[in-house]
Formats: sequence, C-alpha cells, structure tokens
Amino acid sequence: MRRILYIEDDLDNGSWVKEDLESRGFEVKWLQSGEGATQYVSNADLVILDIMLPGLDGFTIGRRLKKEAPQTPILMLSARTSVDDKLLGLQFADDYLTKPFHPDELAARIEVLLRRYGLTRQITKNHLSIELPDYRITDTRTGEEIVLTGKQYQIMVYFLKNPNRILTKEQIYESVWGEPFFDGDKTLMVHIRYLREKIEVDPSAPVIIETIRGIGYRVKQ
Repeated sequence: MRRILYIEDDLDNGSWVKEDLESRGFEVKWLQSGEGATQYVSNADLVILDIMLPGLDGFTIGRRLKKEAPQTPILMLSARTSVDDKLLGLQFADDYLTKPFHPDELAARIEVLLRRYGLTRQITKNHLSIELPDYRITDTRTGEEIVLTGKQYQIMVYFLKNPNRILTKEQIYESVWGEPFFDGDKTLMVHIRYLREKIEVDPSAPVIIETIRGIGYRVKQ
C-alpha cells in the first residue's frame, strides 16, 4: 500500500482529503503541524504539505523534509495563488496545487508524481527482486514470493527508502512503530532476526541487512 504523509492544520480540509485518499487505497498519516514530520517522511511515498501551518510554515517544513528524504516527492497545497508563492514552493516541491481543488485532480497529480519518481520500478538485491510500489519481494533462485509480516514489511521498506545509510535502532523503531525507542528494548532486534531468516541466504552471516556494531543497521544499494 502506498503511503502519504499529509500535513494540514485545517480540520475540515484534512478530514475529507484523508478520507478520500484512503478510499482510493492510500495509507495516510495526517499531521496538523510540521512538528515531528521528519520522523515520518522516510517511511512515506509522497508528502502533501499545506503552506499555512501553526509554528513553522510549509516552506520551512518542506525544505527540511526534502533534505531529509530527497527522493520523496512533495506536493504543496495552498490558497495562495501568487506567482511568487508558487515559485518559492517549487524551489523544493515537485508540484503546487491551489485551493480549492477537486479530489480527482489531487489524486491525478499524486499518481503523476509517483510515476515520475519511479515507484513502479524494480530493485535487484542479491537474490531478491523487489517490485515497487508494492514492495513485492521474490526469491530469484526459486521464483517464489517472500511473504513478510506487517512489521517486517515496514522495516524492509524503511531500509529500501534509505539505501546506503547507517540507520540507528532509534530511527528504525520510531519510524516503524511511531513511538519512542527505549534503550534495551529487544523488539526491533527480534523482528530483524526473523526478517533475515526470510531474506538472507545465511541468516547467521547476513549480507543484505548489515549490522553496524554499536550503531544500527544498513542495506547497501
């Protein structure tokens, strides 16, 4: 399922946009301010961002999100129609849609951005073939699909969205579980162990999900 990070403080707009997108098969994480947005962006396929927000405005939040996840497309929403505002937004965003808008237009623009960013491509990693955007994983040696649990799937997606990056246990846990990580918690370690048993040729000597001792994990592209 494709995931959208939606940042909008207007409750009426936020409610109907979230409901409409979910009816179209998207998973929507709705935030009413930019606070904490960087925690979720690496696990999103696309960001929808309003400009007028409490605290930091959408321009500031958008630049931070693009720096954190440069491969994640950003769609700006705003009642501002001036050329200057659009140009400012398009310095970092990938599209700019003015309010009011029809939900079909929003959905169409989302699909265009997802296609533009190659979320229908295929990744080959060792003996694994991974098809986006569904993250369908196949063992090329047998042709069989590798079925993951919900959390295993989310962990794998997070790794694939952050190739070559050393990710701390805190980053992975807080992105996947959406709650603070407590030192000593073995939950993530257990899930990664079971994930390795499904995707590694030799789980005792993993080459896909590398352990970076004392820090966390990494998946190389």
